[in-house]
Amino acid sequence: MSTSVAELDIQPVRRNALAEGFSRMTQAQKIKLGAGLLALLAIALAAIFMNRQPDWRVLFANLSDKDGGAIVAQLSQMNVPYKHAEGGGAIMVPADKVHDIRLRLASQGLPKGTVNGFELMEANRFGMTQFQERLTFQRGLEGELTRSIQSLSSVQAARVHLALPNQNGFFREQQKASASVLLTLHPGRTLDRAQVAGIVHLVASSVPEMNPKAVSVVDDAGNLLSNAPDASQSGTDTQKLQYVQQIEQLYTRRIMDMLEPLVGAGNVKAQVTADVDFSQVESTSEQHAPNQGGAPSAVRSQQLVEDGTAASAQPSGVPGAVSNQPPAQGTAPINGPAAPVGVAAQGGTDKPGNQRRESVVNYEVDKTVKVVRESTGNIRRLSAAVVVNHRAFTDKTGKSLASPIPPEQLEQMTALVRETIGFNRERGDSVNLVNAPFQVEKAPEAEAAAWWQQPEQMELARSLSAPAGLLALALLVFFGLIRPSMRLIKSPAPVAIRQAQPVNALLNDTPERPGLPMPADGAESPEFRRLSDARRLALENPAAVANIVKGWVNGEAPA
Repeated sequence: MSTSVAELDIQPVRRNALAEGFSRMTQAQKIKLGAGLLALLAIALAAIFMNRQPDWRVLFANLSDKDGGAIVAQLSQMNVPYKHAEGGGAIMVPADKVHDIRLRLASQGLPKGTVNGFELMEANRFGMTQFQERLTFQRGLEGELTRSIQSLSSVQAARVHLALPNQNGFFREQQKASASVLLTLHPGRTLDRAQVAGIVHLVASSVPEMNPKAVSVVDDAGNLLSNAPDASQSGTDTQKLQYVQQIEQLYTRRIMDMLEPLVGAGNVKAQVTADVDFSQVESTSEQHAPNQGGAPSAVRSQQLVEDGTAASAQPSGVPGAVSNQPPAQGTAPINGPAAPVGVAAQGGTDKPGNQRRESVVNYEVDKTVKVVRESTGNIRRLSAAVVVNHRAFTDKTGKSLASPIPPEQLEQMTALVRETIGFNRERGDSVNLVNAPFQVEKAPEAEAAAWWQQPEQMELARSLSAPAGLLALALLVFFGLIRPSMRLIKSPAPVAIRQAQPVNALLNDTPERPGLPMPADGAESPEFRRLSDARRLALENPAAVANIVKGWVNGEAPA
């Protein structure tokens, strides 16, 4: 048997496994690996950017330059990130800080809004009519008054409307100017009467010949804050209504505080109605008391008038020298007592004269002048209505039941209510206490939403959707592009066949083939012919054979 021997020097080449594996890759495989690595890097950068980038929301929009600057300065002091949008007309902040920042800015009165004053007069156009000039002046005056009113600490916003009639010297009666002020107060703040009066006089003093009674001040709820000219006659004064409500709430709270410890919280309802008299009454009386019982009285003045002529000897008889004699001279003393009526003077005749006496005496008369002014806000009548729930208890079976309150205890409760409100029978007060079961309506239970429809779960899903998408994309890139390339790189390198010397092959005519029977009658089998061809190729072109073996080891199809 002849043998053939081929001398080959086979030695493993020591090189970097990753570099050698990368060198064995084709151009398309290298491009796939690079694209996968770049895609994975982009996904990682996107995840980092989305984690660090906040969700921006609009804080305020359509702001003026003044308000925008004040808000930006305040945000810088609070170390809050912000950015501009819509050409600078809107300020955006992180979504999780929008409501907090709005509340903090509102506490500082921001944004205040822009109010134009007399600067409107600086933008006069050529060809403006007199009406336009008057209207511009009115708008500027309204703006200046609005700025002044908004400077008050309790006022959040204000609007001023002026009615300035056109004055004409040909009119005998000129119309008077009037004004209306609308106020928006800060939450939890109010204006007292002195502050409202100050606003009224501020507006009235800013407009010539304006009466303070012509200024109306209204709040954002539509309540008239200034006094109407006929408020005292109409009886609609807000202070009176508030006073009545305070009295009713006071007595109601007293009843609740007295009965709740007895029947439990929520088992008593009370309402008190107060009839309050706000009328102002002034009465004047004058009384004269006569002198009774012979009581001495004081004489204020006395006048005595006496008039009379004494009897004189008149001539009588036949006229003559004797009857024409003059009367004799009187002999009565100057300071003597007056002669009694009907008594002739001394030296006279016994004939009576004409006498008249008048006596006028003025006494002091008792006089009492009484002026009574009744105070306003007197309670004329109180009416109290109280409803008490049935007493609840649990029976032996554990079932909740309710039973009426005994009449004796109801009488005691009624007496407590009367003492609490200061019951006055003469005034006409009334107290009515009723024991009845309360009807408690159970609110319909809302159907429980599925777990995936709950707001918390939906918000969690929205927050995790972006990271989950990025993770899925990263896994797809890794398993689709990177992992096959890494497998190819980490695969064992083929044995490098290095030819130390020319291949010397001793070919025998009849080589031995282990396990294969010799061909019969010298016929060549197909396997023998292929083996012969391979031997011949190895002798003629050993490099090509080495490349073919290398391709087999790498798993590549032969060219």
